[in-house]
Amino acid sequence: MTTNNPIDPVKLDKLGQVAIKVGLQLAEGQDLLITSPMSAAPLVRRITEHAYKAGAGLVTTIYSDEEATLARYKHANAASFDKAAGWLYKGMAEAFSNNTARLAISGDNPMMLAGQDTDKVSRANRANSAAYKPAMALITGFDINWNIVSYPTPAWAKLVFPNDPEEIAIGKLAEAIFAASRVDRDDPIAAWKEHNGNLKTRWSWLNGKNFAALKYTGPGTDLTIGLADGHQWKGGASQAKNGITCNPNIPTEEVFTTPHKLRVDGYVAGTKPLSHNGTLITDMQARFEGGRLVELKASKGQDVFNKVLDTDEGARRLGEVALVPHSSPISASGILFYNTLYDENASCHIAMGQCYADCFVGGKSLSQEQISAQGGNSSNIHIDWMIGSNHVDIDGVNADGSTEPVFRKGEWA
Repeated sequence: MTTNNPIDPVKLDKLGQVAIKVGLQLAEGQDLLITSPMSAAPLVRRITEHAYKAGAGLVTTIYSDEEATLARYKHANAASFDKAAGWLYKGMAEAFSNNTARLAISGDNPMMLAGQDTDKVSRANRANSAAYKPAMALITGFDINWNIVSYPTPAWAKLVFPNDPEEIAIGKLAEAIFAASRVDRDDPIAAWKEHNGNLKTRWSWLNGKNFAALKYTGPGTDLTIGLADGHQWKGGASQAKNGITCNPNIPTEEVFTTPHKLRVDGYVAGTKPLSHNGTLITDMQARFEGGRLVELKASKGQDVFNKVLDTDEGARRLGEVALVPHSSPISASGILFYNTLYDENASCHIAMGQCYADCFVGGKSLSQEQISAQGGNSSNIHIDWMIGSNHVDIDGVNADGSTEPVFRKGEWA
């Protein structure tokens, strides 16, 4: 690479500001824990500066490194892949329990583990998920304000734009990230306020309707997703249990809620590839009975996804259902990002595994037992995959069985 920086420093600084002021709305004196790939350090520095300007107590960053990760797969003994840094995750859980905010920077090479032994990958993921669960529970339970943003790392950029020189690819991915994150505007904070208002209009309408189920029809799809008892729709800005209103995902185009873990029936076709642990899973076809995914086929990556679905009892049941119009800016870009944070915001999607407690009326005060009794799913995984397109219709099903249009040809009806 030349000394010319393909990443616009002004927009990168705006992204750092949006992460703190919109994503986290970091409170005066609040500590912040960041996780990031080493190659995303330029964004970490911008975020850290804006955090301290906003009055942060202490900012701590934990970096990951692709070369170090791959060294484990090349050289570690077999027993290594059943281990995880439980001490680290206990520390993170303790930090979150003490109201530390959480910020994750995504940008790891999505294909980093593509050439590795799938058994080792799945064992390492299982160990990691189990160790991380106490900390993850405080995130999915929305105890704290948290946020995910992205940085255009070289390996990710070359995957998205394989025909361009590295520097051009990084510049293109940076601009796509900045546009999706609304930091290409003169006033990104005002743009987010307007966008959150539009999302609120959608989820308020859905909460008013209080549908019992959603019915999806389209090519390869005839699926009914029952919604959890006492579910509520959310989207965009949301208040955490600590009283802070944050935007967990930047970007976001979705409104979402909790399906009932026992009331999903029919079959559904994936409409976009899913990038998971170095494998691109394509042309997915799934069949559900009584809420459980009983059969999954894919033209590529089928074995990998089925192994993930065997993680635990809840891995084959749904934890989230989300609505995104086909005309969303990320869909309109025509880019496959190989990154769920972006690809899920290009299409209606569902997620296997853990539900979000906040997607219940009064969810902040419900126990795990109450959430389960109302149909909420529990699992060590949460994996989104895309089932929407401009050929898919969605109807809301009322308690009396009558229906009304929600989406037609991939757009809000």
